Amino acid sequence: MKDAIDILLVEDNAHEAELATRAFKKRTMANCVVHVQDGQEAIDFLYGTGIYEGRDISNIPRIILLDLNLPKINGLEVLLKIRSNENTRTVPVVVLTASSEERDVVASYRLGANSYVVKPLDFEKFLEVMSNLITYWLLINQLPQLKP
Repeated sequence: MKDAIDILLVEDNAHEAELATRAFKKRTMANCVVHVQDGQEAIDFLYGTGIYEGRDISNIPRIILLDLNLPKINGLEVLLKIRSNENTRTVPVVVLTASSEERDVVASYRLGANSYVVKPLDFEKFLEVMSNLITYWLLINQLPQLKP
């Protein structure tokens, strides 16, 4: 059996994705992190289409960290697709974005986001936020047993 996916990181900014990955490794809280670079790739990964055709879609991430400002398909559209699909509906989605716009916060929660976090600019603060997020969502929060 393949390793369970702890985190699906949907982030188009390579530098921010690298910082997040470093934060996870530094805190050794997530064993398997999958990084995708745009909304279409996220959808393809989750549903085994496109470049991920044939992927075992029963291996669902325990949490999705989703940027909003993504190429191809924006984060809100990805969130809508996640919440509209029976197999992914209950996967926790944390919107992790640079936007502090109230309209983005409201839209994210209306579409079913579990949390909305504005990315800190300072690396040490970013590490702390990532650590707190992962501690809560992977260690403290009780997740349902997901079966497609």
